[in-house]
Amino acid sequence: QVQLVESGGGSMQAGGSLRLSCAASGRTFSTYAMGWFRQAPGKEREFVAAINWTGSSTYYTDSVKGRFTISRDNAKNTVILQMSSLKPEDTAVYYCAAARYYSAVRGINDIAYWGKGTLVTVSS
Repeated sequence: QVQLVESGGGSMQAGGSLRLSCAASGRTFSTYAMGWFRQAPGKEREFVAAINWTGSSTYYTDSVKGRFTISRDNAKNTVILQMSSLKPEDTAVYYCAAARYYSAVRGINDIAYWGKGTLVTVSS
């Protein structure tokens, strides 16, 4: 069992930066691939970024490449999403997610555990 708790959301003007954190409970955190998803108002939840068990491999959706960075610290059971050059279209609830396999972390239906989300609002 893994419990995920996100933090760091808030309001920001376009061009600014925010750092989201996901704190995970459970001794098996390092065995899960981790990811971030987001859901904008009136839209479906979408994949944002993923990182493998060791942190040696990452993957991003095209719209955030070069602006967002995902990282993890297995000693602290945390996953970070550093967001920069924020745009109004980045406004969404951001969810931390855990999957058993790196290849599965991009698919909503393959996520084993979800956090409750943290709201990011970007104004123009």
